[in-house]
Amino acid sequence: MKAHARLTACFEGGRTVLRELRSMAPLTLLPKRGAGVTAVVHLVNSATSPLGGDELKLTIRVGAGASLRLSGVAATIALPGPHGEGSSSLVDVVVEDGGLLEYLPEPTVVTARARHTAEFRASLAPGAFLHTREVLVLGRAGERPGTLATTQHVVRGAVPVLRQTLTIGDSTLDSSLAHLAGRRVLATDLVVGGPSLPAASGEWWSRTPLAAGGTLTTSLAPDAVTALRVFDTV
Repeated sequence: MKAHARLTACFEGGRTVLRELRSMAPLTLLPKRGAGVTAVVHLVNSATSPLGGDELKLTIRVGAGASLRLSGVAATIALPGPHGEGSSSLVDVVVEDGGLLEYLPEPTVVTARARHTAEFRASLAPGAFLHTREVLVLGRAGERPGTLATTQHVVRGAVPVLRQTLTIGDSTLDSSLAHLAGRRVLATDLVVGGPSLPAASGEWWSRTPLAAGGTLTTSLAPDAVTALRVFDTV
């Protein structure tokens, strides 16, 4: 399955309006009515996906002065294909000057034998704001995880803010969890354009200021709820 969903938000008449809202199964975009100054859209997987062989793409455009919150409704479950083929997803973001985007999807669970590649790519104007999270879960309870390769590439103006690629998962559960110090969940929280925060760390989490501006917070935990709780307290 190949699917490409598109979402464009513009600032008009003192509020954010959705100029383009195009879903394509399994990527379904559901706007929330009466959201106010910030437009709120929910991202729903309307079919079992990504399944091995799927190629999914989500394009997000936020115009100057517009404010958009795009949040997930349920976890993404990466599943193996019938012949062992891999799946891929790409989130392509552009935020113009004065624009604000919160992209907060639900966790991605890498099930047994799945091979999934996920890429998040964002181009921000110098005066743009971005807040995004990524939560990776190695397998369902008691299950050996598949393999996930995830890439985050964020630029602000012409300056790279974050470029990182991580491959996790393996053919054996013990080996896979060793990559996460025995924990099943890795969560990252990226803020670009907000107030500058100093470096800090605690038990199973760390916060790192980025050289080109922005803050990256990372959390390791036995479950997604615990991993996300860190971001609300640090």
